[in-house]
Amino acid sequence: MRRVTYSMNVSLDGYIVGPDGSFDWTAPDEEVFRFWIDDIRDVGVHLMGRKLYETMLYWETADQERSLDDAELEWAALWNPLPKVVFSTTLSTVEGHARLASGGLAEEIERLRAEPGEGDIAIGGATLAAEAAAAGLIDEYRTMVYPVLVGGGIPFFARDERRVDLDLVETRTFGSRFVYLRYRVAR
Repeated sequence: MRRVTYSMNVSLDGYIVGPDGSFDWTAPDEEVFRFWIDDIRDVGVHLMGRKLYETMLYWETADQERSLDDAELEWAALWNPLPKVVFSTTLSTVEGHARLASGGLAEEIERLRAEPGEGDIAIGGATLAAEAAAAGLIDEYRTMVYPVLVGGGIPFFARDERRVDLDLVETRTFGSRFVYLRYRVAR
């Protein structure tokens, strides 16, 4: 069965964006960007909310810019054909290899797990991930911890006072001071 993963960059104090909505501190260095390029190769479909979708729209045409380096071109080449499912109540259309979700999150995940295909079902965005976590649908949590304290904002983990036991699967420390943590939900 396909795994459902939740991956995001996170501040040391647990936020994906700061209190002012800024995430400028999440710009990866070359080593971390290379890691995310390798990571996306294992994704079969990416689920996201409207905000993340709109942020990632940049990559739909980024490969047409002459200023991109080889790593950015490689990311765009992997990201653009990747199937994406967007959960939004305000969008009526989406671009590229994206489609609007036709059902609720649990129904979409159930349908995607039942379909033939390979690769993880990746969730991006804290709001969507919180809904999936509350329904017990996330199999792995993956965080790239940045050496910054932002003091508030949107938390990586929902504050729903629900206990979830995790097994450490992988850690990696990058020379640039970033730490990657990968946990599997203990079942």
